[in-house]
Amino acid sequence: MIGKTLKQYEIEAILGKGGMGVVYRALDTRLHRPVALKVLSPEFTAHDDRRRRFLQEARTAGSLSHPAIAQIYDVDEEGDVTFIAMELVEGKTVRQLIMDRELDLPGAIEIAIQAAEGLSKAHEKGIVHRDIKSDNLMVTRDGHAKILDFGLAKLVDSGQSGGTTAADLRQSMMETIARTQAGMVLGTMAYMSPEQARGQEMDHRSDIFSFGIVLYEMITGELPFQGTSPIDTLHAIAFTETRPVTTVKANLPSSLHRVVARCLRKQTQDRYQSSTELVNDLKAVQKEIDSGITSHIPLQERLREGLQSLKDLTPGEWLWPTVGILAGLVMLYFLFQNLESWLPTFLGLAVVGLIIYRRVRTRRHRLMNQFAAKVKKMPEVRIIIFHEDQVTVLTDKALARTYVRINALMDRINRKKYFGDDYSVTVRDQVEPEEERRALATPGVLYVRKDVLGES
Repeated sequence: MIGKTLKQYEIEAILGKGGMGVVYRALDTRLHRPVALKVLSPEFTAHDDRRRRFLQEARTAGSLSHPAIAQIYDVDEEGDVTFIAMELVEGKTVRQLIMDRELDLPGAIEIAIQAAEGLSKAHEKGIVHRDIKSDNLMVTRDGHAKILDFGLAKLVDSGQSGGTTAADLRQSMMETIARTQAGMVLGTMAYMSPEQARGQEMDHRSDIFSFGIVLYEMITGELPFQGTSPIDTLHAIAFTETRPVTTVKANLPSSLHRVVARCLRKQTQDRYQSSTELVNDLKAVQKEIDSGITSHIPLQERLREGLQSLKDLTPGEWLWPTVGILAGLVMLYFLFQNLESWLPTFLGLAVVGLIIYRRVRTRRHRLMNQFAAKVKKMPEVRIIIFHEDQVTVLTDKALARTYVRINALMDRINRKKYFGDDYSVTVRDQVEPEEERRALATPGVLYVRKDVLGES
């Protein structure tokens, strides 16, 4: 296929192969942008009804728009070839990151939160992925998660009680086992839900189970259900309880075990009933992990983290400023009614107001100091510079977890801002010595590692 053209897509190179087909890097000659072109295997599109149903489902999935979901650009046919044009995501799969040992616990939780938010968006629209696995979860070079292959999702008919029929699932299961035993390596089987393994009806909670397997794998480095044969693996998924993550890997919080265990419940009614619940619990685990590896967070800061940005103009965010203004007006009214008795109170309020004003004025620098205090704990970080709303982090070597954690910390800082543009962050590694010396001479240096000072 390399060198050929499908519609307006010129195929340039092969990116990978899977059970559903082959993925190529291609160029959209109309829009002059690179795309990932998935050409489906003929066995999946030979039947007219099946192909027509697939095209409808893929086009519906193409309506999804979320930062954590790889965008579907086009679904089309040419001759007997059916293909999907998707956003080309540059980065590594979660499986690659696990194999390369590039994921630490905070990075894994951040990726999980982003992916779960993407799943939540899809489930709200009635779309089930059906093939959540570590190979279908990418992390871009700047540390953002992307779920792949939503073009192969199944649109759940909200007017029916079930999602996918048991007959369809049993047929798909038998086909999968046959291909696996014939020698085709399919990662899908180890990530199936119990209802998939039994050939029963499934819904969005099946995605949550598969997501729990990926989360387990990211945290421990191993799969929770493994057998010596496909049948053994399916039996373990359907009937065997997995080992708690806290026994596989030491020093994990018990709250994380509870999240993983709830995802991996055998009965759908015992799992999370929505991905939104899962996101909320993962964020609670993230806060617990952060509070365990950093200095004590004051109550005022914890309350502030619970508020959304003032830019969103929600009622809760306007509450305290409004109350403060009204209280000030009331006090001014009583002050001028009886100036002599209220003068000491007025002076006291003025002092308090000045203190508050000073804290508001210095808030920008305090936020950056909080950011630097957490980032500098990463051993690979050499220098942190803050200048004109732009943060530059120079590192020895920027791994995927470096991008994930630094971008996540910056996102949290931006959520704390009351007004103004968001801060942006750039991570650079392998900087030349001369450029590093120039960086140290610029204003706004927040942190320099001790050995860097010695080299300079």
